[in-house]
Amino acid sequence: MKPIEIQQLKKRFGQKSVLDGINLTLKPETIYALLGRNGAGKSTLFNIIANRIPQTAGTVTIEGQPISNNDQVLNRLYLMSEVNLYPPRMRVDEVFKTTAALYQGFDFDFADRMVNEFGLNTKTRFNKLSTGYRSILKLIVALAVDVDYVFLDEPTLGLDANHRELFYSLLMETYAERPRTFVISTHLIEEIANLVEQVLVLENGQLTVNDTAEHLSQLGLAVTGPVADVQTYTAGLNVIGHEALGKLRVDYIYGELNEQREIPDTVSISHLDLQKLFIYLTSQEVVNQ
Repeated sequence: MKPIEIQQLKKRFGQKSVLDGINLTLKPETIYALLGRNGAGKSTLFNIIANRIPQTAGTVTIEGQPISNNDQVLNRLYLMSEVNLYPPRMRVDEVFKTTAALYQGFDFDFADRMVNEFGLNTKTRFNKLSTGYRSILKLIVALAVDVDYVFLDEPTLGLDANHRELFYSLLMETYAERPRTFVISTHLIEEIANLVEQVLVLENGQLTVNDTAEHLSQLGLAVTGPVADVQTYTAGLNVIGHEALGKLRVDYIYGELNEQREIPDTVSISHLDLQKLFIYLTSQEVVNQ
């Protein structure tokens, strides 16, 4: 399995620039989180990689081969998105058979097990499924296809908490048994924080963060204490946001702390969770100190 190389990727829709010079390497056997606010370009990036829409400029390659219009390479990728591509009257079991004809090595045994665990009726027609069960059907297909790269665009749309938890468990199980790359785009960041190894953040059409989840957890910090003490301690640091709590203040920091700077007894420092860090990294607020 070779990495996907994305170089200077651009996409415009008319006068609107959606992706503006994306450079990215997607490594084999890695679970990524692709994060971004609505309209950041996440779905556009997925659709370009999967050859569903053309790029305006730049390249997407595997081992030097362009992905676009390359069936041999595209057969190793699978995109699960919010778009419903199946004929409305196609039954669930027919979806599995059609997918197996397109992707060699479809795991019917694993699909059958997931069908039973999710409680999906395979004789139901696609247009009779609820929003949640349409997502479940597409997730079952995405986990059962034998490919090297799986792209999941808002995979838990319409799923209740129990079904979301079941999906995460099955994803980790299949990843352990047959490692491959998963790239997950979701707004439920806190639910995937313990699953992902690498975090990507798209903002204003550009890739602003590409780091390991472990390293990001070390860089995102909350400094809490009396207003004056917090502001004195965080002066000169990269403050990405703050909150006022009466006479207390919380400054959110992104970056390394100065080990030579003494921490006042009145100030406490804790790590930010991935969701809060993402919110402040992509906030419109600009904090100057």
